[in-house]
Amino acid sequence: MPNKPHIFISLLLLLGSFSLFAANSQQVTLSLQPDKQGDIINKNIYGQFMEHLGRGIYEGIWVGEQSNIPNQDGFRLDVLKALKELQVPLLRWPGGCFADEYHWRDGIGPRAERPKTVNSNWGGVIEDNAFGTHEFFALAELLDAETYVNGNLGTGTPQEMAEWLHYMTSDAPTTLVAERRKNGRDKPWKVDYFAIGNESWGCGGTMRPEYYADLYKHYATFLKSPADNQPIMIASGGTDSQTQWTQTLLEQIPEYWTMRMQAISHHYYTLPTGDWQVKGSATGFGEEQWFSTLKNTLKIEDYIQANLAIMDKLDPQKKVGFYVDEWGTWYDVDEGTNPGFLYQQNTLRDAIVVGLNLHIFHRYAQRIQMTNIAQMINVLQAMILTDGEKMLLTPSYYAFQMHIPFQNAHAIPFNVDHTPLYKLNDQSIPALSASAAIGEDGHTYLSLVNSQAKGEINVVVNNVKQVVGKVLASNKLDAHNTFAQPDAITPQPFSAKVKNGRASIVLPASALVVVDLGKL
Repeated sequence: MPNKPHIFISLLLLLGSFSLFAANSQQVTLSLQPDKQGDIINKNIYGQFMEHLGRGIYEGIWVGEQSNIPNQDGFRLDVLKALKELQVPLLRWPGGCFADEYHWRDGIGPRAERPKTVNSNWGGVIEDNAFGTHEFFALAELLDAETYVNGNLGTGTPQEMAEWLHYMTSDAPTTLVAERRKNGRDKPWKVDYFAIGNESWGCGGTMRPEYYADLYKHYATFLKSPADNQPIMIASGGTDSQTQWTQTLLEQIPEYWTMRMQAISHHYYTLPTGDWQVKGSATGFGEEQWFSTLKNTLKIEDYIQANLAIMDKLDPQKKVGFYVDEWGTWYDVDEGTNPGFLYQQNTLRDAIVVGLNLHIFHRYAQRIQMTNIAQMINVLQAMILTDGEKMLLTPSYYAFQMHIPFQNAHAIPFNVDHTPLYKLNDQSIPALSASAAIGEDGHTYLSLVNSQAKGEINVVVNNVKQVVGKVLASNKLDAHNTFAQPDAITPQPFSAKVKNGRASIVLPASALVVVDLGKL
């Protein structure tokens, strides 16, 4: 990919092969190799996603200046503070399915004059367009986050998309730029990423990849921005096990257009049951659905490998990235809530899913320079839940927060003597997952997941200076925070003794641990 010097990333992870070993063995020896420092783990792997869906934006982050909820220019202060502390690197907006019915002009100008429309994708509620282009970029600037905008391919036109990009990025003396200035923004915004459509195989138009490839070229022809403010251009790719979208896009968009197709998106959601009709509950589950959720989330690695094999054949110079710009858990909605709002509780299980996925993304980060968990607030696997003026942080929030040192860190390889298995009935998955990197502060960080519902794992680590960090764990598989008990599960201090550069890190069952090993 051009114009991104730190984009190509690689990470060696211990779970490259899952060899069988004695069932009663629960000790692993891990040897770090800090002298073999790798490439940078792009911070945007930790990207967030906000869609006009349920209470994801309205109440979630935007309450308006007149709200009784304390706010800064309409953004609620408690959520704003939590997002700043999370160090959100990237925001994706306005969708999702909503993007392909979103007409950007509805969301500019005086709010009282903005049109009211129907959000036909998510609950059929009225969208008053109070949160639009100016509000999105204001939030991104408050969070010091990069921006990812999804263009409307489904119901829009090339002219509408081109004019939006010009409105956002240009400083030329045009009528559109004058309109932006009249609406309160003098200088252009930085659009870091721009996608032509979303889920074009489904809610974005129910298209064949061949048809979409032609539309992509059509629209991209007219998407022009200043030389110093050109976004990374993203094509709408496949989902789950699909590879035909990656194949078709790389085959049908010639080399000239490859310079305007710098990444292909891919979506994968983790369902406990694997059945979209009855997905499974967010809480009150037993070990079988704990296990099936983790087993299903690990399938993303197979899907990544299949697509990357095609990319390596058709794009050996690795000009095109592979972005998992929607991922996370998807359960049956909480009882009593609007089914179109996709509100679900968030438990320890979700934090484990975060750890497992981040480790995988690190491993394939040469192509995967950006991912976006779905979604940031009050929707699906959210970082934050709100109820009116009340707010809480979820286990997924804490999992992301614990991994902040991995943003823009240098990956390092390590060796292990074997990989323990987590077995349930006649199935098994790796019991241990890990990732290691040297942070921008020069310290080495190690992230570990014990997937097992029962049983500790003793990870003996060589070549370390210290073991100090956090653990997120509970003896309840569905441990979660509520508005009555917002701190029921939070990260706790974690440490291990070091002797002669060697430490024994005892991982509790169902735990995520991130530790600082010092400057090695």
